[in-house]
Amino acid sequence: AKEGTLRTLDITGGAPELHPGFRRVVQETSQLGIEVIDRCNLTVLMEPGQEDLADFLAEHKVRVVASLPCYSAENVDAQRGFGVFERSIAALQRLNDVGYGVDKSLALDLVYNPGGPFLPPPQEKLEVAYRTELGDLYGIVFTSLLALTNVPIKRYADRLIRRGELQAYMELLASSYNSATLSSVMCTYLLSVRHDGALFDCDFNAQIEMPMAGRLSLLDVSSLADERLLSRPVVTGNHCFACTAGAGSS
Repeated sequence: AKEGTLRTLDITGGAPELHPGFRRVVQETSQLGIEVIDRCNLTVLMEPGQEDLADFLAEHKVRVVASLPCYSAENVDAQRGFGVFERSIAALQRLNDVGYGVDKSLALDLVYNPGGPFLPPPQEKLEVAYRTELGDLYGIVFTSLLALTNVPIKRYADRLIRRGELQAYMELLASSYNSATLSSVMCTYLLSVRHDGALFDCDFNAQIEMPMAGRLSLLDVSSLADERLLSRPVVTGNHCFACTAGAGSS
């Protein structure tokens, strides 16, 4: 990072804010002038001991990318559990109160993903619906909406298998291939770093233990300009069709 090759640090992992090292990493990274993104599940802001989290994120100009799979309480609670929607709305209001989605320097992006084995609707139209519903009912504002395709790995793949829907979903993804997404898929511009330093081509590969070519780790490279990183082939699998279907998932 000090060499100037790192522009953005994107922190994810369920509720990364609960990790004891989260705030130190954010502080030190932001001091280097590097953009920090927090992939937030929203409900973490309502956890005991996290009352000052929104203020902390705002202080360090952290970009918040928050998961809200629908603007309907019924749909969100069906996906995430009873009461999740109510806590998510309270969290968004807390973020708005400290300037997120209001101040241009405090970006608040929401993330939609389908509740079943189908592709998301057009992002632009869905964003209008989110703004209308969340604004009119709860006074919530946000920067932008990201509509992502569900990737058939881990628990979601298990769910599709139990319902006998995996094959049909994979066929939908493959038949919806859009070559225009190739220039923006995450494996073309980021590295995923596991807690132990192991490197992966994307977050999805990291989740299914599909290592980068050469099984490289942070200990193996001196900088992001290392030739082994720049010239490596990207490791792919059938799940990659999710990132190239329709409008993509990156």
